[in-house]
Amino acid sequence: MQTKEMILQKYFGYSEFRSGQSELIEQILNGRPVVAVMPTGAGKSLCYQLPALMLEGLTLVVSPLISLMKDQVRSLAEHGVEAAYLSSGMSKQEYGAAVYAARNNKCKLLYVSPERLQNEQFKAFASELQIALVVVDEAHCVVRWGESFRPAYLAIKPFLDGLPKAPVVAAFTATATPVVRREISKCLGLEQPLELVTGFDRSNLTFKVKHIKDKDSYILDYLVSHRQDSGIIYCATRKNVEKVYDMLNANGLSVTKYHAGLSAEERKENQDSFIYDIKPVVVATNAFGMGIDKSNVRFVIHYNMPQCIENYYQEAGRAGRDGEDSECVLLYSPQDIMINKFFIEHREPNPDMDAEEQARLMILDKRRLNAMVDYCKTTGCLREYILKYFGERPDNPKGGRYNCHNCSNCVVDEAEQEADEAY
Repeated sequence: MQTKEMILQKYFGYSEFRSGQSELIEQILNGRPVVAVMPTGAGKSLCYQLPALMLEGLTLVVSPLISLMKDQVRSLAEHGVEAAYLSSGMSKQEYGAAVYAARNNKCKLLYVSPERLQNEQFKAFASELQIALVVVDEAHCVVRWGESFRPAYLAIKPFLDGLPKAPVVAAFTATATPVVRREISKCLGLEQPLELVTGFDRSNLTFKVKHIKDKDSYILDYLVSHRQDSGIIYCATRKNVEKVYDMLNANGLSVTKYHAGLSAEERKENQDSFIYDIKPVVVATNAFGMGIDKSNVRFVIHYNMPQCIENYYQEAGRAGRDGEDSECVLLYSPQDIMINKFFIEHREPNPDMDAEEQARLMILDKRRLNAMVDYCKTTGCLREYILKYFGERPDNPKGGRYNCHNCSNCVVDEAEQEADEAY
């Protein structure tokens, strides 16, 4: 029998595991449920893909986006691993081929959306399969009062309860506070899971907060001085995406755009242009990014302050997935607070929540927004602020004020500070 080290080398081309990977894989193989928090780029996919090759039976992966499923299946195929996915956009032939592969042990992993678990036909089909492992990706979406709650994730536990034999369950997320981690275990019905946090710190990322008035001029100058780099510029609204895109395009910079107001064809074309470096920079709303496997993003700029630290760190974390030095720049202005408060107070009511739950969610959202504002205003280390928010206490052997030597509060560049004051 091949060891996990042999499979790591054979199928994934690595000679050793990253931090936390070996322990997670071992626990899954031993039949213990896990809740794993691993930052973007830490290799969480391998933690369930490798056990899938060693377990008898099928691994079912609950994934939030079709684009993410497609990327995972394509990547696995390149490594010689048979995998499939099911989506409503497939032809009858494609859907039938995926079902046949799962039913006849022709694939080791099957990717589905959480909504599919509510389908009676699929539930009957799943009951016929030998499902050894169920993976819940982006597991924080199961938390009703969370910032990314997706009601269909609540179908996961009833689905698990309806299977003829209980599989191992592994939940993964990139950002979750200790409270959210406990809620994930509760919502999925996990008993005594291994809760493993590999560390939120991304040492190759430089964090900067800029208090400037003329954001457009700053971004234009930044892109001119980073012409060879790939990057993402996040905006809070479609209107700002169009404005920033038009401004950069008018100045001869190679950029594309992405938001929900574009047609599906435009979004696909623009996404591909960015991924394949035809247009190295994309201006986008937060609808863009999840499941985008692009390793050479050298910078992520937030034109507007996000609503919470969770969203900010997940979006900023799309920089430097290859481990190379990259920058995460947040352009702050007091107006951003008003924009986010408006979004929170005018959000469409969730039909799955009663009035009391809706009121509680609004209070929590405003608390998360206040934490985001405090991040933008702190004079302390930005990295330390983020790590403490997620429940980590970074070592500070020298005592006194913590200094990461890699954020705009710990390393004050006088020339850069003077330039900021000019905007």
